[in-house]
Amino acid sequence: MTSGAFRIWNRFIRFLKTWTLPLGMFAGVGIYLMFHYIPLLSPLKVLAKGAEDYVMPLMVFIQLFTTFCKVNPREMRICRWHIVMISVQLACCLAVALPIHFFPDFKYGIVEQGALVCLIVPTGTAAAVIAGRLGGNETTLTTYTILSNLVAAVMIPAVFPLVEMQSAGSFGHQFLLILRHVFPLLIIPFLMAWALREFLPKAHALVVRLCGNLTFYLWGISLIIAIGLTLRSVVNSHFDPHVMWMLALSALVACAWQFGIGKSVGRRCNDYISCGQGFGQKNTILAIWVSYTYLTPVISVAPSCYIVWQNIVNSWQLWRKGRAART
Repeated sequence: MTSGAFRIWNRFIRFLKTWTLPLGMFAGVGIYLMFHYIPLLSPLKVLAKGAEDYVMPLMVFIQLFTTFCKVNPREMRICRWHIVMISVQLACCLAVALPIHFFPDFKYGIVEQGALVCLIVPTGTAAAVIAGRLGGNETTLTTYTILSNLVAAVMIPAVFPLVEMQSAGSFGHQFLLILRHVFPLLIIPFLMAWALREFLPKAHALVVRLCGNLTFYLWGISLIIAIGLTLRSVVNSHFDPHVMWMLALSALVACAWQFGIGKSVGRRCNDYISCGQGFGQKNTILAIWVSYTYLTPVISVAPSCYIVWQNIVNSWQLWRKGRAART
């Protein structure tokens, strides 16, 4: 590749990284509209089911694996704010889930479920990168990311049966059913990354070197699929449009609450940037998948909107940081 072509390629990659969010959302909408309005593509609609059942979980799995490969378990240290934020997350989830369980006929229970999904999922894999650019402690946040995935692997199967009234079977049956899918998805990547570091260090080094940007590209592909599936669930939904707006609003409230509480606790623990990002920046692709798979598909509107809200917060923080550096 010539130097001129290399520069053009680098500019193209920078453009994609800068505009991944809007490009991914437009692409997801565009692909859904193509499948919806072009009859020739009807036979390919079966691929949407494959994307829902296999592609999105695989994307989440690979993103977590490549992220965990960058972490040395021996350097992990659990801080006080880790325990505090896990406790706060558990309390928030129960505060939302228990009213849904005991008052199943509440008119806007679907909106509460949307907020619950935004609260219960673990920290996003890119949170440590954003925290580092803001001047936070990447090491403590990476440790919290792993810890939040371990907790979510049990919390999601334990809480979802309380709020999903359409599922057949006892609480224990539903717990084991969800645990069977969610636990391996969140735990096995960590175990594989640890085993690769310990027993195949050369292969581990190769993965770290070659997969530096892989997580970013996979996130972009996952975003396209997630937006397409969410739009399909909205179009096929029987809910009133104002419910969709309320789901978007519930995601906004959850986003503001989690970033605010995280930074408030972080100030008391002298790590407000990492704590704020760890509690506020969520694995939204996982959130869309679990809501689409285990709850009502239309609930995926909430985590889809959360993608927008958390990226607005991140963009504002990075702009503010850059402005402060220039002055």
